[in-house]
Amino acid sequence: MKKPEKVPLREAFRLNSRAVKLIWQACPSYFVSTIIYAVFNALFPLAGIWFSAQILNELAGPRRPDVLWKLVVLTLAVTAALELAKSTAEHWVNSRRSLMGISEWKIYSEKMMSMDYHLAEEPRTAGLVSQALQSWNWGGWGLSLPARELSPVLSALFQIAGSVALTVPLFLQQVPVSAGALTVLNRPLSVVLLLMAMAAVTLAAPALTNRAESYETRFAEDAKFSNRLVTFNGYAAFSEKERTLDIRMYRQDTILRAYGFLNTNFKPGGEIANCARGPMGILNALSAVVSYLFTGVAYVFVCLKAWAGAFGVGAVTQYVGAVTSLSAGIITLGKELGTMRNNAAFLRTTFKFLDIPNTMYQGSLTVEKRSDHNYEIEFRDVSFHYPESDTWALRHVSMKFKVGKRLAVVGRNGSGKTTFIKLLCRLYDPTEGEILLNGINIRKYNYQEYISIFSVVFQDFRLFAFPLGQNVAVGTAYDRKKAETCLKEAAFSERLKSLPKGLDTCLYREFGEDGVEISGGEAQKIAIARTLYKDAPFLILDEPTAALDPVAEYEIYLSFNKIIGDKTAVYISHRLSSCRFCDEVAVFSHGQIVQYGTHDNLVKDTSGLYYRLWNAQAQYYQKNKEAE
Repeated sequence: MKKPEKVPLREAFRLNSRAVKLIWQACPSYFVSTIIYAVFNALFPLAGIWFSAQILNELAGPRRPDVLWKLVVLTLAVTAALELAKSTAEHWVNSRRSLMGISEWKIYSEKMMSMDYHLAEEPRTAGLVSQALQSWNWGGWGLSLPARELSPVLSALFQIAGSVALTVPLFLQQVPVSAGALTVLNRPLSVVLLLMAMAAVTLAAPALTNRAESYETRFAEDAKFSNRLVTFNGYAAFSEKERTLDIRMYRQDTILRAYGFLNTNFKPGGEIANCARGPMGILNALSAVVSYLFTGVAYVFVCLKAWAGAFGVGAVTQYVGAVTSLSAGIITLGKELGTMRNNAAFLRTTFKFLDIPNTMYQGSLTVEKRSDHNYEIEFRDVSFHYPESDTWALRHVSMKFKVGKRLAVVGRNGSGKTTFIKLLCRLYDPTEGEILLNGINIRKYNYQEYISIFSVVFQDFRLFAFPLGQNVAVGTAYDRKKAETCLKEAAFSERLKSLPKGLDTCLYREFGEDGVEISGGEAQKIAIARTLYKDAPFLILDEPTAALDPVAEYEIYLSFNKIIGDKTAVYISHRLSSCRFCDEVAVFSHGQIVQYGTHDNLVKDTSGLYYRLWNAQAQYYQKNKEAE
């Protein structure tokens, strides 16, 4: 158990205030509903105390039926109205709270989407995001906690204000001289000593609670690791289709259970459980005892003044109730403020993630939208290595290609093909050299405009468990006819006819039993249709047919080659069938272009890498050649 560094009060206030501001901007209605609820939540018990005191005073005094009747009716009417208002406001708060949770996730996702890609891909970023999410999973710590705790804080403040208003007469009403020794209660020193004792007892309770709560922050790292194990063993390992086959065939459940048994943090006898029974339990118990001590002190003081004749029995109810309410409000306020201070340690991690600065120059030039798609891309002595590596992924790459051309990028694994595409799409900037679009460094173009001219099928693409048409169009409102055309061009038309709801058929079954499972090859065809739907001037297919057999792959390339028209197409593949449709072929090896030219010329160079790669796969393409 690691004792965390105590966050200074000023920093804790700043971090929590910033968190509240972010949630306010994302979900302002939650705060409006919370303030209204806090007012009624504080007024309801105080109104009951005051009206009860008036009724008891009347019963102990004049006992006037007409006055009693009015007091009872007024009490019922006011308390009923306050209860109705409180319940309505509470329902409103609860509905807004769910939106606040969505808003928190939106803040994280928008940060990820606005980050430079190379930063989002760094392990450090993934670690910070994981810590933030696991902290929330462990104890609700993090970004939304200050907003969630706002309701009890405001309720406590209103409760304190109302209780003080009801309590003030307790100290102003004098014990009559005839009370003898009890007149000491009239002395200012007695009142001061009483208030000091009550304050000490009142402040001790939340201090003990916050001390107990601080142990949660000490266990945060262990708890986050345990949650990861529980989440993986309980969901990821048995629910993800990519894992279930291996788990079943190799009985990997045995090793998973072994790791589960190693996770003793949440089990009886574990460190967290022992701490909960030990110091955490003791501190929470002491806090409760101290709270009751305060109630005892309040009862003694009020009853002594009443015994001495300072006020009647009705006032006893009012003052005891008001003082007890005052104590409860202060205790709640102290506890919540302590919770927010403990939360500051988790907010440090959250804001480390949210404050990661972008380093890529975003550019300002407008990318010309040419109807003739007349674009030219040039790599000029480009070298690149990834931020966390000193090994060059690309080295001294120079090449130029124009719109309307078909470029095949081939090579063995790790030769730099995908890195080449990431640089072309400006997911990364070159470490050395420059990339030009129509003679201008691509860094000078508006970033969003520049990436809009590319439509890419990456080798690790993903589809969502949404309707087919929405997956193709990447939107809820789309051109259905265009989507169908793109699916047809991607050789998906026959499968489309068999789907029960056509374009409205949901893929997979994550959100409903009526979803359909699709094969890897079918998924790739949908991804290609998505590429066509975007209608960008540059089409890039990074291993787009890896899940297809060679014949189906050939058919896809043949169809794709016919439909892209005057657009530029870049094909990346281990299998070389795409090269026969391309104007030029770039052969990569160890991060460099070792050959460049047409398929026919390259295959004639018997000493070149392309010749060896082609002949190693020729058996797959002989049938296709005969079919031509």
